[in-house]
Amino acid sequence: MPTLKHEVLILLFRNRPTLAAELLRESLGVTLPDFTQAKIESADLTECPPVEYQADSVVVLYFGDRPVLSVVVEVQNSRDTGKRWSWPVYLASVRARHRCPAVLLVICTEHTIAQWCATPIEMGHPGWCLAPIVAGPRSVPPITDPAVATEAPELAVFSAIAHNDDAETQRVLNALLPALSCIDQERSQLYADFVYSMLPEAAKKHMEVLMNLTKSNYPSSLAQAFFDEGEAKGEAKGKAKGKTTGKAEAVLIFLETRGITVTDEQRDRVLACTDMDRLDEWIRQAATADTSAFLFA
Repeated sequence: MPTLKHEVLILLFRNRPTLAAELLRESLGVTLPDFTQAKIESADLTECPPVEYQADSVVVLYFGDRPVLSVVVEVQNSRDTGKRWSWPVYLASVRARHRCPAVLLVICTEHTIAQWCATPIEMGHPGWCLAPIVAGPRSVPPITDPAVATEAPELAVFSAIAHNDDAETQRVLNALLPALSCIDQERSQLYADFVYSMLPEAAKKHMEVLMNLTKSNYPSSLAQAFFDEGEAKGEAKGKAKGKTTGKAEAVLIFLETRGITVTDEQRDRVLACTDMDRLDEWIRQAATADTSAFLFA
């Protein structure tokens, strides 16, 4: 089951598809083809049953209408030997689907895991060796310039996670906080809460000073933040069932923050729901769903 940390890291790419190109080119020194836009494409790379292959995310760079590079994005928080068999399949599938070169970008927040992920994968065929491109704490430079952080807030968030406990942590946070004040409130709260939850105690205190908040009123759990915000909205609207309304609002906030479209009919159904178990299940599904179709499943 994907963790909250895993899902929020993928959310950074969904919110800003160009993040894949920024990490590859600016942080990792990879030469990229010229492109005019970046799009999130289907991450389902299954070609034939019964084996299912599902990457975390796929970003395709386009020059006009022509795909010029596919980037398979994988978040890896632990060692998983199975990935050394599935990653080559991901690349082959996305390369065939989009008819363009493909690269594998692995996102790690721990150096030891990054080292493991970077180990070349020998395919067996002479001259065919897959060397994953890994973005980790020691390969991604800290973003300490507020102007750079404001230009690319998702990149600044990843920088804060990658450098959450080193000599640059305070400077990274000093650059990140002004950048978060320049984006929409829901995304800002999402990123601020996630970064805060990943910090060691000393860095948390520094962030609290920056935000003029105390630990008692600054949530350290992203899921609880969504619930609290939704519950507050429900009570503000005078709903008789404040708790269920809070969970209903949490479902909608989660989907909207992840960029998933919710129809008026779906919104009405969620807000009208008083079944606590169903609302809990919707919240869990909202964390990983690619569409809002599950609301009528």
